[in-house]
Amino acid sequence: MLAISRPGRCLVLTFVTVLLFGCGTLPEATHESPEGSKAMNEFLVIAHRGASGYLPEHTLEAVAMAHAMGADYIEQDVLLTRDDRLIVLHDLYLDAVTDVAERFPGRQRADGRHYAIDFTLEEIRTLRVHDRVKADGRPAFPGRFPEDSRIFSVPTLEEEIELIQGLNRSTGRVAGLYIEPKSPAWHAGAGKDLMAAVLGLLARFGLADAEDKVLLQSFDSDALRYAREDLQCRLRMVQLIGENSWDESPTDFDLLRSAEGLAEVAEYAQGIGPWLPQVVDINNIDTSDISDMVNHAHQLGLFVHAYTLRADQLPRGVGSMANAVRILVDRAGLDGVFTDHPDQVIAQLPARELP
Repeated sequence: MLAISRPGRCLVLTFVTVLLFGCGTLPEATHESPEGSKAMNEFLVIAHRGASGYLPEHTLEAVAMAHAMGADYIEQDVLLTRDDRLIVLHDLYLDAVTDVAERFPGRQRADGRHYAIDFTLEEIRTLRVHDRVKADGRPAFPGRFPEDSRIFSVPTLEEEIELIQGLNRSTGRVAGLYIEPKSPAWHAGAGKDLMAAVLGLLARFGLADAEDKVLLQSFDSDALRYAREDLQCRLRMVQLIGENSWDESPTDFDLLRSAEGLAEVAEYAQGIGPWLPQVVDINNIDTSDISDMVNHAHQLGLFVHAYTLRADQLPRGVGSMANAVRILVDRAGLDGVFTDHPDQVIAQLPARELP
């Protein structure tokens, strides 16, 4: 059995990747038939932190909008508070998307950040959520929802599940949950079993089997193995793949991208979630540098959902969302994509109609 965990920090990869497709301008996408290809028909659209291109990420409002847009799955990043409540938040700390520094001066750690695990749910309920900002206060995505808005709040995982299940019932259109327990090893170091807490809450909602429309994702291969083997989790799992330079987890992502590493993943997971530049790196439009990782994964029975496609961050050479989707589906062979703009991806899938 391979040792996927890496003992230390690896060198930063030296390749330079234009986010998806490099330079040059692609011709507008065309479809051979109104029904589209089988791949187009089955391509999954995953709302990245909800409809985060339009509303602040992970808010209940962003979740509702993603559902209304017709997303197949809606993503939840999950953390534990000081009093062991599960909240939906991407970062371990609250600073980038809330007014925590204003409301709780002096509660930051030595690195200047306010970590969610240091606050109770009651305290977090008092925070106002805004669109993501950089460390200097400038918007991370200029032109999105005004970052000075203070009308949103941090939801719990329980609230998001109730909202999605309620909308599934009232609309008859079923969206699934795509959950990432954030940094399980970091939580374990603080004496908290995040994976067990997430699975326990899902079980309370009757979500515990592979047939349920729930996907459990993590960058940490040890955490997924722990869930599968020790916690007897039956849900479908997705091994996220990053870069070793990110220090996202002890997992050796260089190894995971190899045929040998993917075979190891197939022992405990049903899919992989690579970073888009690991899949498509087109330095020459005519030859299309498409990674063989997708083919290797498919040969092992693994599906591939890559992250993250953003309409407001398309490289100049792509030209349009239509071209981006065509390349990801027809050239790269992806089974789905995480996107901040689910409606714009769905609009390019011939067999799909916006709600």
